[in-house]
Amino acid sequence: MTTAETTEHHRTPRKLGLSRERRAIWEGRPSLPVRALKIIIIAAIVIIMLYPFASMIMQSFAGFGANMRATLIPSKFTLDAYRSILGGGIVTRAMMVSAFITIVGTAIAVVLTTTLAYSLTRTKDVPGSKVVLYLVLFTMLFSAGIIPNYLLVKELGLLDSYWSLIIPTAISAFNMVVIRNFFMQIPGELIESARVDGASDLAIFARIILPLSKAPIAVITLFYAVGYWNSFFNALIYINSPEKYPIQIVLNRYVLMGSPLDQIQNPGGVAPPPVSIQMAVVVVATIPILLVYPFAQKYFAKGVLTGAIKG
Repeated sequence: MTTAETTEHHRTPRKLGLSRERRAIWEGRPSLPVRALKIIIIAAIVIIMLYPFASMIMQSFAGFGANMRATLIPSKFTLDAYRSILGGGIVTRAMMVSAFITIVGTAIAVVLTTTLAYSLTRTKDVPGSKVVLYLVLFTMLFSAGIIPNYLLVKELGLLDSYWSLIIPTAISAFNMVVIRNFFMQIPGELIESARVDGASDLAIFARIILPLSKAPIAVITLFYAVGYWNSFFNALIYINSPEKYPIQIVLNRYVLMGSPLDQIQNPGGVAPPPVSIQMAVVVVATIPILLVYPFAQKYFAKGVLTGAIKG
């Protein structure tokens, strides 16, 4: 055996040993039984997650005397529950209130959050920006509490108004930190070149920063929209007039607390079963926010990761 063959003979096992050590067991292709087990587990999780939604939807279509125990599909299929809640006025008005709060509140929150985040990235140009940043971060650790917030809203004259549900939650410190970290990853040379060309700070923000930040902005927009749509506690303590109740208060009153359904009647005849009306209210309140997720899904993972991790 020559010297080259001896060297190769000693190197080959070492290479094989290193490759075996570096290759983890989960990096290999799983066997057929393992893949079948994964499919069964995922399918079981999907069924467990979707069954309550399917049952809720089917119960909303059930009429009087419908049997829901033997099968998921009701024996008597009717749309009376939806005709009742949409024709009675309570749910329709609450949906309009929630839609107004969500659209206006999300627009204001996104504008305030993005402008504050961008200004806090210009620490050299904005005096006191670090102090403001520390104050914002301080609110992530400590909050004033329910009573001080209520007294503040009362002194501002916002009680029993829609603005009491919009202004107190207009800026989220977490969302601001996420979008600020993303703004800081944008190359400074790009901003400086625009400034040399004569662009103002507002022009740089509108024409350069915002177009490059679609993913994190879409994410915080989704966060704000879901938060405003699901706003319940603030409406419970700040809103007194029933005609200003959002849909979440209606859900609490007619579904959880079981208040009388005298004002929700079938315009064409007998009122549907109470359970069908309750499930119909839940479906109507859930569908609008579910329709928003598919449009923001492609930005969600990218926006959270790029905004939360500073490169």
